[in-house]
Formats: sequence, C-alpha cells, structure tokens
Amino acid sequence: MINAATENKPIDPMEPWREMRDVYLDAWSKTMVDMVNREDYAQASGAMLDTYLTVSIPFREVVEKAMLKTLEQLAMPSRADVISIADRMTNIEMRLDDMDAKLDKALAMAVPQRAPAHREPSRAPHQKKALKTKAAKRRKT
Repeated sequence: MINAATENKPIDPMEPWREMRDVYLDAWSKTMVDMVNREDYAQASGAMLDTYLTVSIPFREVVEKAMLKTLEQLAMPSRADVISIADRMTNIEMRLDDMDAKLDKALAMAVPQRAPAHREPSRAPHQKKALKTKAAKRRKT
C-alpha cells in the first residue's frame, strides 16, 4: 500500500545527494571534534602560536613606529598621548573632588547650624481657600 503522505509529496531527485552530504558533514564534524580535543593537537597549536608571535614582533614594532610617525605628521594624538591626557584628567577630577569636600567642611564649620524657622502648621486646601477669601474681603472694606 502507498502512504497518503508520500503520495502527495513531489519527487526530488536531489534528496539522495542532500542526505549523502549531511552524512558526510556529520562524519567530518565528529572526526574534527575528536582530533581537536586531543592533547597533541593542543601542543601543536601552542607551538605554532608561539612561533607566530615570536616572528611577528619585529613586524609589529615596524608598523607601530610607522603609525606614530604618520600620526605625528598629521598632528593627531597617539595612543600614549590619549592615555596621558586621560591620566591627567583623572588627577584633576580627584583634586577637584578633594577641594569640594574641604570647601563643604569649611562652610559647615563657618555657618552655625540654625534651628528651623517657625512655620504655620500646614492646612488643608479648603482651609487655605477660606483664609484667602477672608483676606480678600478685608481688603475690600
């Protein structure tokens, strides 16, 4: 008997190729994961990275010097200049904070603490309105 779902499904001649590709990629994926997780692979990668870093140091220094000269000719700040300015600004900000704290302390010592002025007890809004109308009536008379 033919299944109703397969009966309505169009025939795709590329489907076997896709399945074969998926199986192939899964096999390679498992193989690569196994290979990368081994200790000898980690040692080989570490050795290559050390060699690369050792060889690249002179080139990196040449590029850095060329960049500094270029920035100097363009009258632009270098990374060291920006860091220096940031340090100076931080120092200025700390000094201003210290001066502000000292000023607050001096003001607190110079101005004696005053007792709060006597204020009328707060009234409800309808009482305030009544007081205003009484005052207005007195002004009219």
